[in-house]
Amino acid sequence: MDMKVENLERHWLPFTNNREFKREPRLFVRASGMHYYTPKGRKVLDGSSGLFTSAAGHCRAEIAAAVAKQLETLDFTPSFQRSHPGAFELADGVAALTPTGLDHVFFCNSGSEAVDTAMKVALAYHLARREGQRNYFVSRERAYHGVNIGGTALSGMVRNREVFGALMPGILHLRHTLLPENRLTRGMGAKGAELADDLARFVNLVGEKRIAAVFVEPIAGSTGVIVPPRGYLERLREICTRYGILLVFDEVICGFGRTGEAFAATSFGVTPDLITMAKALTNGAQPMGAVAVRADIYRTILDAAPEGVPEFFHGYTYTAHPAACAAGLATLEIYRKEQLFAAAKDLSGYFLDRMFALGDLAGVADVRGFGLLAGVEVKPGKAPGVRGHELQAKLYDRGLHVKTTGDVAIMAPAFIASRADIDTMADMLREAIKELTA
Repeated sequence: MDMKVENLERHWLPFTNNREFKREPRLFVRASGMHYYTPKGRKVLDGSSGLFTSAAGHCRAEIAAAVAKQLETLDFTPSFQRSHPGAFELADGVAALTPTGLDHVFFCNSGSEAVDTAMKVALAYHLARREGQRNYFVSRERAYHGVNIGGTALSGMVRNREVFGALMPGILHLRHTLLPENRLTRGMGAKGAELADDLARFVNLVGEKRIAAVFVEPIAGSTGVIVPPRGYLERLREICTRYGILLVFDEVICGFGRTGEAFAATSFGVTPDLITMAKALTNGAQPMGAVAVRADIYRTILDAAPEGVPEFFHGYTYTAHPAACAAGLATLEIYRKEQLFAAAKDLSGYFLDRMFALGDLAGVADVRGFGLLAGVEVKPGKAPGVRGHELQAKLYDRGLHVKTTGDVAIMAPAFIASRADIDTMADMLREAIKELTA
């Protein structure tokens, strides 16, 4: 690699040990299908779909062509008092995939923005219903809801919030559902549904009409893949309905086929009031996020506002950017034409077989998974996260890219992966874990 040190210095990388990276940079210069390529031409198999983004594989020509055509035709239009046809077409496409009733879509530019948008929707909705005193939000321990102020306050991952202080008042956290009784359980565990009753305790603590919304990842992904126990999401839904609390599913990772259905809400048979999404919406080709909102929530906010003024004072310069909409439309067409959600469901059994087979290794503490998403947790080293960081480096050197959090390797292959790709991922994991814990 011919690159001067100063060229690496200016860019401050996110969620990265910058000093280590700049001593030994790991750069990708090209991608295709299931692989990344380094500056020296070495192939690196993508085990995490980029960052859970590229579910249809990398560098899809159809998406690139759609974006290029859009940029040559209409590069930008404001979304304040103006719009373009692609925004409405994409909203229709998203609404066709969401559970029945969640048929109004607000576009933004990332999962983090989607979460903060959903928080504002919840507050505006309750105010329109003359229940503006509902200003508490509930999340969970080990939750990840992005990195904006609201989402960081909701976060239950300590390292993501500890240096930033309280951030927002009125945030309550349910206990997480990662229980030792469910260790090495494939899919949904048998124990832990009663943990949803924490929400009823919070209602008793702060009052029946004080909680605005509960934010839950159907599968807690970024923390290391925590699959909900059987009955847990149903119980949360029942408590929310009983007390007029909005239930928000954060499907930034799960959305668009990761669980074998368009959304995890469908896979688990529980319908929330709002869904946040991003990542695979555009196959990672353009930054974009969105919030799907129940129709009556949308209508309540609009009907409460006087004529002649915006009903919801929120939005972004790049809301429904024409190029992002073009990427989203092309992506949804690929999902439809190639039946990739069904392909993910078909591949899931084999994928989970290979991931859970790693449970026989002495160095593996747990394996968790559902659909095409699995977490392989190695036993900790000198300090939490050290082994996971070392594992990621060893896998990269072997030719496998994975996302790690703490001591968990998060596996999320693209839906176009073959069984041979899954075999390669599993074999590399086995070899690296053996070497790591020898």
